[in-house]
Amino acid sequence: MKKQITAVLGAAMLLLTATGCAGDSSSEAETTAAVTTTTTEATTTAPPAPIEVEHDSTWKKADPELGLKTLDLGWTTDEMITNSILQVGDRTRLANVMKKAKGGQGITIGVIGGSITQGTGASGSTENYAYYNMAWWFKTFPTAAAYFNTVNAGIGATGSYIGVHRVERDLLSKKPDIVVVEFSVNDTDPARDEKSYEALVSRILAQDNNPAVILLFTTQEDGTSLVDTHRKIGEKYNLPMISYKNAVLPQIQAGHFKWTDISPDNIHPNSNGHGIIGELLWSYYNSVYADLDNINTDDLTVEGLETEGFQYADAHIEDSNSLEVSGEPKGFAKAEINQNFPHNYATEEAGEITFTVTGSNIGVLYQRTIDGKSGQYDVYVDGELVKTLDGNFENGWGNYAEAAEVYTSWAAVPHEVTVKMADSSKAPGFQLLGLLVS
Repeated sequence: MKKQITAVLGAAMLLLTATGCAGDSSSEAETTAAVTTTTTEATTTAPPAPIEVEHDSTWKKADPELGLKTLDLGWTTDEMITNSILQVGDRTRLANVMKKAKGGQGITIGVIGGSITQGTGASGSTENYAYYNMAWWFKTFPTAAAYFNTVNAGIGATGSYIGVHRVERDLLSKKPDIVVVEFSVNDTDPARDEKSYEALVSRILAQDNNPAVILLFTTQEDGTSLVDTHRKIGEKYNLPMISYKNAVLPQIQAGHFKWTDISPDNIHPNSNGHGIIGELLWSYYNSVYADLDNINTDDLTVEGLETEGFQYADAHIEDSNSLEVSGEPKGFAKAEINQNFPHNYATEEAGEITFTVTGSNIGVLYQRTIDGKSGQYDVYVDGELVKTLDGNFENGWGNYAEAAEVYTSWAAVPHEVTVKMADSSKAPGFQLLGLLVS
């Protein structure tokens, strides 16, 4: 274990010499930008008006004369940093974690989110935002760093609805002292995901060790992001909120750089983009650290925190190791399909399986596959058809875990959930990863 900790510390210390960021796609961008025109008369088009972003005007950058550790990768300006601070929020818990680390105590640094948190798009494991986030703590508190632990609970193609059901298993069981939450491009259903996001955030905040929580808002190229929904939760609990969207989109519209400079596709940051997020986090951390002596950490209570009454307050995953099967399944047998969600059921023929499960809210977690062998399966709750799931993702970008909510109520009572091949299914196979229950 000591060797492992030392290795992690050593990797973090490599960041001390970082002066640039790999993955620059400027040459590709220039090639893309090179177009020909057949018009013979030049036209002049006025540039679009700059995007005006809302940010917290009370935020102050740490005084450079303090000589705090900085992450200077060359992409982030003071304007971008200022624009990114959507809300300074209550800094008490974050200051408390810093005081623990400054005093030589061990802490656990956690992140939870989708593929961006997992590191997709970055050129290497030391060029993603989760690494940069961890590195600030190692670099700022070298004396205590040997006692630090890190948890990356990022899983691609998952939003806060799946996240709230796996948060205990993947994150809270490790007792994190600080957590960055990133789900703003993976959440797509405002009505459902506002509830799941609040249940997720409040569940983290309610832990006995009083963890600090920072909300990170990313964006797609066209600005698509559930930030407006998620920020309601940040405002309710007065949490720090950092918007990558606010930092980069105005700069792109102003022509300072192109989206292709910071992303290999329409969603994921490349090493440059991850580096920008890292710089935003470092700047915020430094502003708190610079004011550490003035932040009273005697009371770590989060005002207005609610932990009861949410649809997903006690959300968890039931799998083939825990589910109660009713009767004899047709076709379905236990299988190991998805390493992030183990202990599954699968069938390659027309299948049917019924479970008895107690809960007030039920979802189905299943695998979508690109091999053309997965079909469409109906879900019945207590004998009533409630949803048809499409396991086919032929010609898609890859296999992934999808979730569908099939039942909601306020009474936790036993239900029969049946999953069976639809009459119109184009293929007989199906991979059932588990049930989401709360």
